Amino acid sequence: MIGSTLTLFSRKIMENNKIYKLSPSSFSFLYDGCKRCFYRQVVQGISQPSIPLPGVFTKIAGLLKNHYDGKNTSELHQDFPRGIVSHGEKYVKSKIIRLRNHKSACFISGRFDIVTRFEDNTYGVIDFKTGSPKDEHNNLYGRQLHAYAYALENPAEGALNLSPVSKLGLLYFPPERTKQNNVEQLLYETDIHWVEIERNDEGFLDFLDEVLTVLESIDLPEPSPDCRWCNYVKKLTE
Repeated sequence: MIGSTLTLFSRKIMENNKIYKLSPSSFSFLYDGCKRCFYRQVVQGISQPSIPLPGVFTKIAGLLKNHYDGKNTSELHQDFPRGIVSHGEKYVKSKIIRLRNHKSACFISGRFDIVTRFEDNTYGVIDFKTGSPKDEHNNLYGRQLHAYAYALENPAEGALNLSPVSKLGLLYFPPERTKQNNVEQLLYETDIHWVEIERNDEGFLDFLDEVLTVLESIDLPEPSPDCRWCNYVKKLTE
């Protein structure tokens, strides 16, 4: 019994000295939706069953990135500084991030939509969205954008290094109208919405501090009452 307890204690110490790989895409709906599922994905490698993204959204995203590749930033939105769309769908990886009061550490690894290079030699990190802007979602997406910016400015050896990042934001392209030119062609039209995210590095590091606290927990976090996956698993084990 004592040996089992010591083994468990040793295992937990080892876990608390881990270096966790954090995906920016998990900082929004997964983390806020269910801390238990987030923990299981990062610590245990057990992901929620994924629902395949409808092919039309993947197609739209690809068309947008190809359309804007190399374009002047004035074609993205009138509020942008002068520059060009310099990078599309590139992977980023940060240096190891160590925070006070934590034995474990983490690093950021993911892929952004596009990056712009402005004439003042600073950069902008931009995500494309096909839905309608919502304030509560913008805050969640802001974590994701900050993660990309942090990784670009603090890259791991050999990773993409673009610094400094002076602008973060979301470009929304919600389908709003249709236009038919002829019997064989129907166009979807949209009004482009730009939502700028204010840079708050201190707030982002505070968020990472919270994330590491969750990951270092000896026990699984409580499941969200609204998590369909946790509720499904609970029913299976009743």
